[in-house]
This record gives sequence, structure tokens and C-alpha cells, in this order.
Amino acid sequence: MLQGIRNASQHWLGKIVLTIIFTLLIAGVGIFGVEEFFRGGASNTVAKVGSTPITAEAVRQAYQNQLQRYQAQLKRAITPDQARMLGLDRQVMSQLITEAALDQKTRDLGLAVPDASVIRAIHEEKSFQNAQGQFDPALFYQTLQRAGLNEPMFVREQRSVIARLQLAEAVSADLPVPTALRDAVHRYTTERRAADYLILPPSAAGQIPEPSEEELKTWYAANKGNFRAPEYRAVNLLVVDPEQMAKPDAVSADDLHKAYELNKSRYGSPEKRTIQQIVFPDAASAEAARKEIEDGSKTFEAVAEARGTDGKDLTLGTLTKTELFDRAVADAAFALPEGGVSQPVQGRFGTVLLRVTKIEPGTVKPFEAVEGEIRKGLALQRARDGLETARDAIEDQRAGAKPLADIAAERGLSLVAVKAVDAQGRAPDGQRVAGIPDPDTTLPAVFRAEIGGDNEPLRTKSGGYVWYDVTGIDAAHDKPFDEVRDAVKAGWTAAETAKRLQAKGRELVERLDKGETVEAVAKDAGVNAESASDLTRNQPKDQLTADVVNLIFATAVGKAGTAASGDGRAVFKVTGATMPATAAGSPSDRTITQSFQTALSDDVLGEFIGEVQKNAGVTVDQAALRRALGGEF
Repeated sequence: MLQGIRNASQHWLGKIVLTIIFTLLIAGVGIFGVEEFFRGGASNTVAKVGSTPITAEAVRQAYQNQLQRYQAQLKRAITPDQARMLGLDRQVMSQLITEAALDQKTRDLGLAVPDASVIRAIHEEKSFQNAQGQFDPALFYQTLQRAGLNEPMFVREQRSVIARLQLAEAVSADLPVPTALRDAVHRYTTERRAADYLILPPSAAGQIPEPSEEELKTWYAANKGNFRAPEYRAVNLLVVDPEQMAKPDAVSADDLHKAYELNKSRYGSPEKRTIQQIVFPDAASAEAARKEIEDGSKTFEAVAEARGTDGKDLTLGTLTKTELFDRAVADAAFALPEGGVSQPVQGRFGTVLLRVTKIEPGTVKPFEAVEGEIRKGLALQRARDGLETARDAIEDQRAGAKPLADIAAERGLSLVAVKAVDAQGRAPDGQRVAGIPDPDTTLPAVFRAEIGGDNEPLRTKSGGYVWYDVTGIDAAHDKPFDEVRDAVKAGWTAAETAKRLQAKGRELVERLDKGETVEAVAKDAGVNAESASDLTRNQPKDQLTADVVNLIFATAVGKAGTAASGDGRAVFKVTGATMPATAAGSPSDRTITQSFQTALSDDVLGEFIGEVQKNAGVTVDQAALRRALGGEF
């Protein structure tokens, strides 16, 4: 390329072209910056709803928040592949597009949230309140800092959230549930039925003749799926788990005693004090009140009453030192004797006088009582500290194509060798295979891998790692007829019995519909007639399964029907149906209304948001989305 540029620069036309090219290059760098120019001028906007942009930073933040929530629920790390299978990117973008659509509509409508409403919402947020239910500025800023936010960012987001909620409530709040819908649900849930019935046992099918070989083979060919062997895999698993690596016996006595002294407060209960507090406008008035208490002219309670503090607000509670948010108050309160009154203390919320009315001494378990716990904890912590080192060393050996069996032998680690396991974790004999760690995660990975594949290790719920090598694959296949002949015969016999019972059931239904009684047809069939009342949808009763009960509800009163019931067959006639009248405003009616109001609100709001997006227009830059998520999607 450089040689071509040099050659072109020797000609007058080439010089003009090169001058134009370099002028555009310099202009591009000046406009976009060096980094942005050489990245191709990549935009920071991942998507737009109308004129409302969704930035890459917003996508990254929302994605990380959602990922952390999933990991907290599952109590394990989630790989990019697993996140993609969960549709994490689609969930995040759908949420952000919905929020942007509502933001766009609030601007179109000219909705604005005053500062007073934002401040009130922040002050009422429980996460920012102390033990007394009061807004705590320090707690507010600490919470924002942990979340990686500053105050202007948070206030701006809160203003948007309040506006979205107001718009959503205006669109979907207090929607009426139609009377016809409430009546239909009431009828469905409160209807009760009665029926007379009989149960035909398998013996009612008569003697089933021995099937011919041809009949068995024909039935086998039509039902091969019932005799299909699943795919089985042989796999070696190398598990490096902190609890397995932990060596409690290697922890020295000196280390145990040091850990005990360092964490003594953990092995018992800390001291607690019942603390009372009176707030004053300044140090002078607090000092004057303290002197009145000291010389006996006023009691602590009398001073509190004069300051407008009633008895229930006087006591902060029985607290440990760490439970007091105000460090100055905590230090002063825990330096007082029982019954003592403090000097004026300058706290976060003003000048206060403190009194300790009760002291509950702390307790500490002796070293001997917690030695085993400390030993196990130290060993486990050391194992976790060395886990990444062990992982890196094993990965180095894996990079050299060393089999897991050899790595396990060299390092004294146990190898789980599974000869055959299906995707559900069962061996060919149907028993669950033992020793597979986190099977819900490990088995899907094993069945995605290939023999000799380079597989990334999996994280276990306990924080360890699992390496796996697939050593054999027995593909799913139809079992040959000779291997399953007995099972085929049993299946054919059951199918023939069911077919004969079905024909017998239809015959009895015809007799019942012509006016014969259940008692009469039951007597002819050699079985007992039964009756059932107060039947409820989807609920089995007596000898009637839930499926038979639901068929009774689908049959008109006075009509008969038949349905499979276990190995036998039920034949019934519906004798009655009752239904309480709908009572508007009754507890059941209110329950139905509340249930469907939520569903209707969600539907209406979803339709509204969809219409907003349609009118505003939604564009998503897939390349920018991939960049925002680090190329994971």
C-alpha cells in the first residue's frame, strides 16, 4: 500500500487525489477524535425510540444488574453462553426500549415531575432510612456509591421513573372488569356436578388371545418410539472443590489462636445497651439541661418532656455499638455506666444528651468450643485462595493435551469416570448416576461437547471447577425387536385391552343414552354402580380421576360418556349440575375482580407501549449492542 502511495505521488493527478484523501483523514480525526475515528466512528447509541436514545452505558449497566440478579438466584456464576441461552440480552433490550418508549411519551405529553415529588420519593425509600424510619443522608450516599451512581444521575433516573409510573397508572389503573367476564369465571369455579358411574376393570375386556409374531412386529414398527434407547455418553470428570482441597489438619495451633483473637466478636453475642436520647438545638441548651439533671432539679424524663419528646420516642432501643449509625453517639453511649447521662454529644442530626438505662454484657465462647469451626474455616479459606492457582496449573496441562486421568493421578485428585449416562443423569439400568457435580449444569455441557474437544471448565455452586472429557458416545437408537419382545408383547396386550374396553364403554354409553339406568348396565357388566356428588373441576374424587371429572363437566346433564381410568375405563351419566348465583361485591367476586384487574392492566399497558413504539419508531444497532456487551452476543 505504501509503495502504491509513493508511486501515485509522482504524478500530478495522484498528488491532487492524495491531498484530498489526507485532508479528509485529518478532518475526520478532528471531528471524531483519534480513537473514535479508527474505530470507524462507532456511535455510543445502541438503540433509539423516536428521539429517545439508549446509550451503550445504559445497556451495560442494565445487563450487569440483570446478570447479578440471576447469579444471586442461582448461587453460581453464569457464562456468556448460558446468558445467551437465557435470552439476557433480549430481556435487557426489551426493558430499556419499554422505558425509553414511556420516556418519549411523557415528553410528547409535556409531563414534568417537580423537585418536591422527587425528594419526597427519595426520603420515603426504605433503603435510605435508619432504624427509626428517618431519612439518613449518609446511608443514601453510601448506597449510591455501592451502586456506582452519583446524586445527579440518581435524581435524574428517579424523575424519569416517577413520570413513567404516573403515565402507566393513568393508562391502566382501576380498569373495570366486565360483568360478563366475572360471571363466566364465577360459573367456571363454583359449578358442581353429580354423576352415576361404573368402572370397567381390565378383565371386562375378556380373554386376550396370544398375538402372532406378525402382529407383534407390526405393533412394534408403529410404536418404535416407545422402545428407543437414548444417547449415552462416557465421560471423565475432574472436580476441584474447595471443601475437598481443604486440609484442616494442616492448620497450626498458632494460626488458630490468632484467628480466634482477631474474630472474637464472631464467637458470641456483642454487648447491648438500652439507650435514651434527647435532641437539642445547640450545645449550650444541652449543657444547661445536663446540669439540671446532675443537680437533681429535673429528671431526664422531665427534660425530654420539656423538649417535646414523648416516652415512645425517647428510647432508641436496645442496640449493639455497630447498630448505631452515628459513630459519635455510639462512642459516647458505650462509654457510659448504667444509668449514666452523657456530656452534650454533637451527632449527625444535632446535639444530644444520652442515657443508658440497661447494659446487657456481651458473651464470648471459649477457644476450645470453637476450635473445630475455626480450623475448618481457615482450611476452607486457604483452599479457596489456592483454587485459582490450581485452576491455572490444570489449564496449562490441558493446553498440552494431557488427559484428565493423567492430571488427576499427578495431582492426587479424584477422577469421576462415568461409563454411561444419558442427558437426564441416568445409567442404562434406569438408576441415577452418582458423583456428577451440579448435574443441571454439567450434563448439558457434556452433551454439547465432542470427543477430544477443548472444553472450558465449569464453575460449581460451591465455587470450585469441573473439567470434563467425553470419552465415548453411544448414539440414540431403536432397540431391536428381539431385545424388547417381552415389552412389545406387554404393550400390545395393554393396547388391545384398552381397545376392547373402549368399544365396551361406547356400547354401555349408547344404552344409557337410550334410557337404561346405570344400575342395570353395571349389573350386566358384572360391576357395581357408584354415585358421586359435589364434583369440582380438575379434582379427582373416589374412583374418578381428574381427567374423568373434567369430561363429566364437558358432558351435558342427562347424557352419558366414557373415559380411560387407569388400567380400566369409566362409564358415567351426568345427573345434576348446580351453580351459586353471582353476588356482586361478595368476597369471591372481589377476588375475581382483583385477579383480572392486574391481567387487564398489564394487557392494556402492553398494547399502549406497543403503540407508542410503533408510532415513535424503534431502531436497534446490533453492532453497537455487541460492542456494549463486550462482543458476548
